[in-house]
Amino acid sequence: MTEADGARPSRRAALKLLAATAGSAALRTAWGRPGDEPLPPVRAITRGPKHHWFGYYDKLQFDPSGRYVLGMEVDFEHRSPRPDDVIAVGMVDLGDHDRWIELGTSRAWNWQQGCMLQWLPGSKTEVIWNDRQGERFVCHVLDVATGCRRTLPAPIYALSPDARWAIAPDFRRLADTRPGYGYAGVTDPNRDDLAPDDAGIWRTDLQTGRTELLITIRQVAAIRSSRGDLAEMKHWFNHLLVAPDGARFAFLHRRRRGVGPGFITRMFTADPGGENLYLLDPNGGTSHYDWRDPQHVLAWANHPSRGEKFYLFRDRTDRVEAIGPDVMTEDGHCSYLPGNRWILNDTYLSSTLGS
Repeated sequence: MTEADGARPSRRAALKLLAATAGSAALRTAWGRPGDEPLPPVRAITRGPKHHWFGYYDKLQFDPSGRYVLGMEVDFEHRSPRPDDVIAVGMVDLGDHDRWIELGTSRAWNWQQGCMLQWLPGSKTEVIWNDRQGERFVCHVLDVATGCRRTLPAPIYALSPDARWAIAPDFRRLADTRPGYGYAGVTDPNRDDLAPDDAGIWRTDLQTGRTELLITIRQVAAIRSSRGDLAEMKHWFNHLLVAPDGARFAFLHRRRRGVGPGFITRMFTADPGGENLYLLDPNGGTSHYDWRDPQHVLAWANHPSRGEKFYLFRDRTDRVEAIGPDVMTEDGHCSYLPGNRWILNDTYLSSTLGS
């Protein structure tokens, strides 16, 4: 955790170490350094033989009371999801001996982000997640208190703070360009189109289900770049996030030439209706990010001023400053804690499990 002013073990190895430790004393031995303050008690809240996880760092996992914790359940590991793989969607009741309560299932999921399961902002009882019905991705909204469920005809990625609308990229295209973030089961109809004009970022009204295409991939691909010609590259969108006041949203535009693992990334922002599109980071190396407030975005980026660091960008301007350049020295899933004084971040473990 940072104040806002070598060989790596795998994530699985890190999780196994955490599971093997019991309580704060064991964690302190494994992770701490001399002089560290005692860590709070830690316990596992799910049990085998099935496997449980949540998903991405920018989703609401806890209900407003802090009693119910969302999660997903699956009975296999060590391979990518197939179209016929179904996961259970549920929540853990921390007030009832960590009881697992199943809420539904999903056929639209990945290991990185699950099925976008999350609480609706401001709601004490409603949750939302993605699913697949036939050849179409959809989302379900469930009231966990009444059991009332409704299905909307489009998937979601990021929600507005008032829970009135959501935005989403093309999960079919992500399954082709970034399989760890897309969903199996529906083929991208634009697989051979480098920059289609009928795919991009959609907005869905969470009350009516009305969906509209806000920004197309071709539209953004046509915006000139300082990183050379984009004409022969394949383009897609990923990592969408709405600003805290709902007045803007951000997304990453990625593209690559050929089928190699590397890609170039720019970050854009736009109004909720897709207007006032702005290229916030044109330098090609944007990664994980978080809105600090309605005007600022913290992001790992490769800025000409100091290279790869975390930077604070002021939306719709060229103002940018490095944040924690000597402390947060690696890319990670950054989040502001309430009050915006502290930033919570993670990295891969070092070979000595010391960081």
